[in-house]
Order: sequence, then structure tokens, then C-alpha cells
Amino acid sequence: MPQNPLKKPFLSRIVFTLTVIFLLLPLLVLVLYSFNDGKNSWTHLSLRWYKILFERKPQLWGAFHHSIIVALVSGLFSTAIGTLMAIGLNWYRFKLKPYIRSVIFLALILPDIIVGLSLAILFSSWKMNLGLVNVILAHISFNIPFVTLMVLARLDEFDNSILEVASDLGANEWQRLTRVILPIASPGIISAFITAVTLSLEDFVITVFVGSVGSTTLPVAINNAIRKDPDSNVVYALSVLLISATVLLAVCVRRFLKYLVKR
Repeated sequence: MPQNPLKKPFLSRIVFTLTVIFLLLPLLVLVLYSFNDGKNSWTHLSLRWYKILFERKPQLWGAFHHSIIVALVSGLFSTAIGTLMAIGLNWYRFKLKPYIRSVIFLALILPDIIVGLSLAILFSSWKMNLGLVNVILAHISFNIPFVTLMVLARLDEFDNSILEVASDLGANEWQRLTRVILPIASPGIISAFITAVTLSLEDFVITVFVGSVGSTTLPVAINNAIRKDPDSNVVYALSVLLISATVLLAVCVRRFLKYLVKR
């Protein structure tokens, strides 16, 4: 009797299930312990850590505020620069094009500790100690390659004959950019912006190297709280709030991208 080609093999379902459990189990444990009244061992359900988080941990909320500022500003600038780079690499033909692509890939594979150290040396040699500005500049620098490649991937699917039609209809270079290329590339641009914001929010290594007093971001504050704060379990409650916000944002962005593609 022939097998149904659409039926998933048993082994694939087992592997898929184990992978999902492996990914979600740590998050579920984190959520559970955020409601634990004890600190090092399980006692009973309580909102103790959420109460402490909102009432006695202003430094964490200050670091969260810094992270939001850094993520949004660096995301906007890196998305603008990376998008223009991607359009230039896709649209124009020049001798240095292969070398620029190689540099972009090199920036992606460099370890964070190397990037952070090099930026720290650069800022120190220029005598730059601008607090959050240093962190924002550092985040822009490591986000640009990600944005460029994501927008390039979208532009690679672009039908250049559309540009020829636009030129035949009298559109100049600026009109072709703003009315043809950017609208078509908009799903990739939005995805790149969300990726840049996410990478900025979670960055720890580079921020430690280039940050200073008064520019502490949330990952750095969480690390300090785990090592020094007697109420370190508040980071569990904070993490649950961040997970909830991330899931909500991901759902909204996915629906918005589907709307753009269908439109």
C-alpha cells in the first residue's frame, strides 16, 4: 500500500517535538520561578519579585529606558544607512563592489569581543566619552551589516524590468527610488529594523567595552543585579515581562508584514 507523501515521518515528528521542548523548557522554568516566593529553592506561588521590581528597583527601569533609546536610535540610523548601502550595491556597478560585500560579511563573523575592543580603542584614541552616544555609535556599527544583507536579500528578488518601465514613463532616479524601490523593499526594511532593534536590546559584550557611568543598558544592569543584588530574582520577573512584550511585538510585526506583502 503506497504511503501518503504528505504524512510526516515519525522520526521527524519526534525530532521536532524534542527541539520545541528544548527551546521552550528554559523559558517555562523562568516563568515559573518568577512567581516563586523563595530565592534559591521553590516554596510557593507569589508575586513578591514583581512587587519588588516595580517598587524598589528604579535602576533596572533606568537601564531599560537607556536600552530603548539606544535600540530605537541605532535601529533607525543603521536601517537608513544599511538600506542605502544595499540599494547602492544592488543598483550600481563598480569595481569595489565585491570587496565591499566581503567587508560586510567579515563584520558579521567577527566575535563581539573583537568588535567591542576595537571600538573601545577607537573611542579612547579620539577621547570620546559621551555616555550613551558611544553606545549608540557602537550599535549602529554592528547593525549596519545585518541590515544591508537583509535588504539585499529582498532586492535580489527585484524585477529590474520594473525600473525600465518607470524610466520609459519619465521617472527620474529619485522617483524610481522613492516610488518603486523603497515600496517594494519595505518588508525587508521593516524586518531589518526589527532585527537591528532586537540585536541592540540584547547586546552585552560590546556595550560593556564602550559604555561608561550613566550609560548602563538593561543587559549590563541584569548582569550586575545577578552578581551583586540580594534581590537578584527580580530579573526573573523582568525577563517574563520582556518575553511577553517580545511575543506581542512579533505577532504584530508578522501581521503587518503579511498585510504589506498582500497589498
